[in-house]
Amino acid sequence: MQITFTGHHLEITPPLKDFAIKKLNRLERHFSDVISVALTFKVDHLEQIAEATVHVPGTQIHVSEKTDNMYSAIDGLVDKLMRQLKEHKERNH
Repeated sequence: MQITFTGHHLEITPPLKDFAIKKLNRLERHFSDVISVALTFKVDHLEQIAEATVHVPGTQIHVSEKTDNMYSAIDGLVDKLMRQLKEHKERNH
């Protein structure tokens, strides 16, 4: 699984990157057909926004999460991705 990171109005620190990679590894354990993940981290006033586009065979899944803390935004984002990937897998298998 290839992971790309983009930051808008913030620097992506090594601890933030490591945390995101650790959480995204959950996806690969459950869904081996994930091709790539594009993560974007943004700051908009007081909101921390994490967005992801996941490429799986046949489709792309886009998810976004807003909170006041980037780490909790990543947690929520991965939870949403898990649900979306599970639905995609059930529809196509």
